[in-house]
Amino acid sequence: MKIKYLLMAMATVAISQNASAQYSQDAIRFSGSQVGSTSRIKAIGDANIAVGGDLTSIGGNPAGLGFFTRSEASITPEFNQSRATGSYLNATTKDKRNDGNFNNASIVFYGQLNKQRGEDKTHGWLSVNFGANYVRTNNFYQNTYYSGVNGSSSIADYYANLANQALDNGYSLDGYLEGWARDQRLINLNSSNFYEPSTTLGGTQSNLITATGGQTEYNFSFGANYSNKLYIGAGFGITNIRYNYNSQFTEDNYEYVNVNKDFVSTYTRDQVTKGNGFNGRLGLIYKPVEAVRIGATVTTPTWYNIDDSSYEGLSTTYQGEARRTAGSTYPASYNLRTPFKVGGGLAIFAGKYGFITGDVEYLDYSSAKLSSNDFDVSQDNADIKRYYGSAVNARFGAEARIPGNFFLRGGYGIQGNPVKNDATAKVGSDVKTISGGLGYRFGDYYIDATYVNVKRSATQYPYEIGDLSPAAALKYNNNNLFLTLGIRF
Repeated sequence: MKIKYLLMAMATVAISQNASAQYSQDAIRFSGSQVGSTSRIKAIGDANIAVGGDLTSIGGNPAGLGFFTRSEASITPEFNQSRATGSYLNATTKDKRNDGNFNNASIVFYGQLNKQRGEDKTHGWLSVNFGANYVRTNNFYQNTYYSGVNGSSSIADYYANLANQALDNGYSLDGYLEGWARDQRLINLNSSNFYEPSTTLGGTQSNLITATGGQTEYNFSFGANYSNKLYIGAGFGITNIRYNYNSQFTEDNYEYVNVNKDFVSTYTRDQVTKGNGFNGRLGLIYKPVEAVRIGATVTTPTWYNIDDSSYEGLSTTYQGEARRTAGSTYPASYNLRTPFKVGGGLAIFAGKYGFITGDVEYLDYSSAKLSSNDFDVSQDNADIKRYYGSAVNARFGAEARIPGNFFLRGGYGIQGNPVKNDATAKVGSDVKTISGGLGYRFGDYYIDATYVNVKRSATQYPYEIGDLSPAAALKYNNNNLFLTLGIRF
């Protein structure tokens, strides 16, 4: 019935000032997962498609498993520091958080194929290797805070708009956000039978947002080596989503119609999302000459089953009065199909001294699709096709071997913005990554350490009232450290 009002209220980042459904944005958020990689590959910008011989190949290009000539295992913990700067109503605020996670655990088993006595051991199928891993493919941990004095509007304008929409459509206000605002005397019905704000301008507004969770995968893959020239591979992944979002938008203002008092009102939005899915991948790497590797990979859509529980509530405290509060929870289940992903890569090796490499990936976010027996997804699917488009991800990196079995690495990556680039819809930026790291090999063991800096920006509308919708300009700067410990056996 009035689910569209809930969807508007639950928007995290508005696509425009006229469209902001929750589930379409979640579809894009969960479609942006990355390959779970070791510290070595993270250091070279996550460029892995043509490199091969790294445990990242299990969940990346499985053809790379064909390069292994021994079994191998590794673990990778991580430390993340996220920083957010918010500019809102000519005021700038900052927030941050620190988190640790287990990023990666991988193993590959080398399977040499037997040759008959006298056969050429460098031609034909030489090995089939199997790998499995657990990887973290997306990190949602982020604190965001912004605040300022709003001399142009109040969030009560938003509540009044919702109430008038309800009147126009013959809906009751009872049990919904606009009804709670009426009951808490933030809006009033004037003599023209039209709802209007009961608040003045110049209130102090602030928004505290906390997001946690991530996406993980269990991957199972194989890669085969043919004549040390052609490497092919295939695999599948079992995926998991855990996403928690909480927003506390507070307005400290003055009510001038009914009570003539200062008040503090908080609009709470809370979302808990859990889901499971699966996908598959195919890949190949070809060496036209010993120094050159050309790779390609195709990743199927991930098919998710998702359970979502969204809560919204409103509480208001007037000076000298008891707190008034109301809220409702809206559970829903739905299915999500993420886009296909295709990629290609090139790596050029300088013998044992190192290599340079680059990847390009393409995916069309507008092909993501929702389905559900709990609610009508037609508007969300229409929003996906209208506001999102194709994107290109590019990654570049290099590794150099230095005396003493040390390795020096660096990389750069861009994750393309899925939002269509037009004047009304552009609200974010590409995600840009700079990375660097060191590695050391000693006998059957190795250790790799990597630093990754990730920057992006976004625009958020805490509430929407047309041209007067206040906008927060957000800049995110994340610093991540990864440490891989590995053994060959």
